[in-house]
This record gives sequence, structure tokens and C-alpha cells, in this order.
Amino acid sequence: MSEKILHIVSFDNPYPPNYGGVIDVYYKLKALHEIGLAIHLHCFVKEIPNEFDELKKLCQSIYFYEITSNPFHFFSSLPFSVISRGDRRLAENIAKTEAPILFEGLKTTCSVYDSRLKNHKKILRLQNIEEDYFNGISKSENSLLKKIAFKLEAMKYIKYKDVFSKFDEVVTLSKFENEMALKFCKRAMYVPVFHGNDTVLPLEGFGEYAIYHGDLNTSDNRKCVVFLIDVFRKLPHRKLVIASGSNEDFVQRLIGSSENIQFVKLNDFEQLKEMLQKSHISISWSFQKSGTKLKAINSLFNTRFCIINENIIDDPVVSDLCVMTKNEEELIVQIEILFEQSFSDYPKRREILENYMNDTNNALKIEKLIYHE
Repeated sequence: MSEKILHIVSFDNPYPPNYGGVIDVYYKLKALHEIGLAIHLHCFVKEIPNEFDELKKLCQSIYFYEITSNPFHFFSSLPFSVISRGDRRLAENIAKTEAPILFEGLKTTCSVYDSRLKNHKKILRLQNIEEDYFNGISKSENSLLKKIAFKLEAMKYIKYKDVFSKFDEVVTLSKFENEMALKFCKRAMYVPVFHGNDTVLPLEGFGEYAIYHGDLNTSDNRKCVVFLIDVFRKLPHRKLVIASGSNEDFVQRLIGSSENIQFVKLNDFEQLKEMLQKSHISISWSFQKSGTKLKAINSLFNTRFCIINENIIDDPVVSDLCVMTKNEEELIVQIEILFEQSFSDYPKRREILENYMNDTNNALKIEKLIYHE
């Protein structure tokens, strides 16, 4: 049997896997390597790293390309986040090895039109519906200039839908995105997000606090923090921990003198898992629809109760494991109920997640899709 070779084009350095998008890329890369694929990795980065030993363990070759910040890109008809990843060396390097190409998100697809890649099978992993994403952060931004920039980016992505015709297959990470993709391409398949969790922790009983975790460099997550701090000010007898690797000063100013709310600086995923293990409730909230949030998946594997709103998970197999709330009033009611309730749903959660959300099983689905076995 001949070796199965795959090019993967990533919008960012997938290691360390410290935020949503690159978590999916890294653990997918790891799972595909573990089932035997030989991977040539191509990464767009703001700064080329000096060391990347963890990636070398998983890849036959690794290429880095700097994301450009040329202001004239704003005048292009292409989205800025696409054209800024338009390095022509990408096609040159891919052309050295004839193999299928997995493009991680629309941001990586500038080279899909290059004639040097015409004989390569092309697969798109749809990371977001980008116009919804940029419209969402435009609404959440306070800066007028950023609002306008993000709105223009959303409009450009609406016009960029023709790119779907260039792909042989599209792999989506949510039901919502799969329905959208099928309007613009012939073949689309939903494969759940890759997350790096192997087993569901056997937790029972009571935890110590409620937790919210996320990357606070994004405007939607900052908006959620403002919302949740306001909620827990109305619940002074309940403790909230906000965990993030970014924007500590922003959160501390919001917390002020509230003694029941605490910020914890996150250093790595292991620290997050320890904090989730000690928590009683994990709250995942969003003000914009975006398929499935990794923060909720990590919580389901590593904590007790998970409260979400409708924008967090659109797969009923997974969302049925959570407590769904629609607004502040319902959220407060459920927080009060769950803090008085002992957790006992571990067997059901384990049965579902360790099969349906298994990284190896889902890597095999992608392998079968690419090679049509």
C-alpha cells in the first residue's frame, strides 16, 4: 500500500494550541499523523518561530510564511485576511509533492487559483462562516474604525463565495456551516471539532465555583465577560472564576470590589483542565452564532454542569448534554438550581463523547473522504 501524503495549509501556527481555531488544526494534525498520514505542513504566521519541535514530530516537512500587513490590501476585492496570506511560495512548495491539499479555513485559500495547483485534489476545512464572524465582531467593537473595517471584511467574504467551486470536498465543523456550504458546493460533510481530550473525567458531586474561560483578545468574549460579571453581581453568594491568558487588566477593572468574582491567568491547557475539574458549573456564552465553540467541548470532558446559550453548539447530540438558557433571567435561575444539585451524569456523557467526539474516529472520516476508501 502506497504512503498517503497530505498537504495542510494553516492560517496560523497550530502550536501551542491555545485558542479555538488552532486547537482544531493541531489536534486534527496530530490525529491524522497517528492514523498514518505523511503530512507536509504550511503555516501562515505573524512571526516565524525559531523552534517548532512539537510540529516536527508530526510532519515530514514544515514551511512558514509571514502574514503581510500591507495597507494597500484593504483596497483589494479579496478579504484582507485572505490576501494577506497570498504568498506565492506556497504554491511553489506544494507543487514539489503531488498530494491532496487540506486548506484550514477560507483565510488560507488565496493560492487555490494558482495554476501550479490545478492537478491537486483540494479540500476545505470550513472554520467559520466568515461574514457572520466579522459582522459579529463589528457589532461587538467599540472603536468606530474597527467597526467599519470588520464590516467591510464581512462584505468581501459575501462576494468570495465563488471560491467554494474550486474545492473537491468541503469539511465543516458545525451543522449550521454544513447547511450553508451545500448552497455553494456539491459535496460537504460535517466532522465535529478536534479538541485533544481522550476521556471524560469521572466527576460526581459538587465543585467549588462557576467558571468562564476564553480568549479575551476577541470582542465577543470581552462582551461575554461584561455580561457575566453583571450577572454574578446579582448573585454575591455564588463564586465566578474568569480564566484567560489575556486582558487581565480589563477584567480586573470590571471586577472592582466584587469579592465573589476572580480572574485567573491561564498559562496552558493543563492548568485549564485542573480548574475545570474543580468547578461545579462551566458557562459558555456568545452573542454571535458560530457553530460549535471549543470551550464548551473542553468543559463537557473536564467539568460537571455546562450552561450554554443557543450560539454555542448547534449539534443536538452534544447540546443535549448541556443546560440551555436564552437570557440573563434564565441563566440566573439555572445557576441557582445547579449550585444546589449534585452532578451524576458522567456515564451518559462518557458514552456519547468518547465515541462521537473522538479525534481518531473523526480523523478516519476525513481520511476516507480524501482518499475515497
